[in-house]
Amino acid sequence: MKIVRNTYLSLGTNQGEKLQNLQEAVDLIAKKTGRISKISSVYKTASWGFEGSDFLNICIGLITEMEPEELMITLLEIEKSLGRTRDGSGNYSSRKIDIDLLLFENKIIDTKNLIVPHPRMLDRKFVLVPLAEIIPNTIHPVTKTTISQCLRSCTDNTEVFSTDLKVRQPKSLIEKYNYIAIEGNIGSGKTSLAHMFSEDFNAKLVLERFADNPFLPKFYKDQERYAFPLEMSFLADRYHQLSNDLSQFDLFKNFIVSDYYIFKSLIFAQVTLPSDEFKLYRKMFDLLYKEITKPDIYIYLNQDIDRLISNIKKRGRAYEQNISPEYLKNIQQAYTNFIKSEKDLNTLIIDATELDFVNNPGDYQLIIEKILEKD
Repeated sequence: MKIVRNTYLSLGTNQGEKLQNLQEAVDLIAKKTGRISKISSVYKTASWGFEGSDFLNICIGLITEMEPEELMITLLEIEKSLGRTRDGSGNYSSRKIDIDLLLFENKIIDTKNLIVPHPRMLDRKFVLVPLAEIIPNTIHPVTKTTISQCLRSCTDNTEVFSTDLKVRQPKSLIEKYNYIAIEGNIGSGKTSLAHMFSEDFNAKLVLERFADNPFLPKFYKDQERYAFPLEMSFLADRYHQLSNDLSQFDLFKNFIVSDYYIFKSLIFAQVTLPSDEFKLYRKMFDLLYKEITKPDIYIYLNQDIDRLISNIKKRGRAYEQNISPEYLKNIQQAYTNFIKSEKDLNTLIIDATELDFVNNPGDYQLIIEKILEKD
């Protein structure tokens, strides 16, 4: 299980479109470092330590998996991407964006490249005022007093003015959705993606129990004989699992991600069963389907057949190695027909043929962005 930490940042700007600068910085921080948990009001202050235009300042809470040094490097890269230039002199000057790492959990860090808590935060009201707004009772790890007490003890006479401006909090998957179902053909990567979502967003994970099905290896050896018992056993197991897991949310996990949806049963049965058996199967399916909770978003991972075959060979399940390209094409077509005809699901098709979201963080982030952009 990945370790996540709470950290707090200060952001300031006094050049260009100031509010836009703050919003772009917050969006990039959310995209590249973790989840934004809190954003303070926007405050206006005079420039501090030099003559210049007024600043807009905020503080934000961030939940991240990064280590402090890695986080700091990423924040500096974000500053640079937004037009911040550092001359290395250490002198104060106007800037398009300034991002400071104030607190990282309750850690005290003193290295060549990073000091945490920020060594000058206690002397700056433009930092303490927004920080005290979002975490008034958090203990400063050096002074052993609350942030509110630190603010009251601050000797900085700079006036800090509250504004009506707002910085929008970027949405994360857990804020937009309660239940995500990920589907795709055999070898499309749906289970890998579901695992990644579960770890990164502390989601309850619902995985298809295909390995426990005694008919599956037999089916791949003799499809005609074992198709009907296989599909019926899968339908019963999927119904039982989904109805139980979706009936109530975990006490600590209000976000569920599954690597299948109940309609998978119908799609595969349509391919594997003769018409008379499928009619019987469909009657049973329709009775059960009414009682299953629909996902907030149904994601279909599309991969071309060659890529699917490659993925199947890589994962090395013995009973899958003789799956024919024709069978995969039939499954692919069945999914296509289903997606075209099913109007009640909020469906998102993601072409993952050229993506390696397991090993490439950029591809993984691209998938998250596509999901967040979906209406």
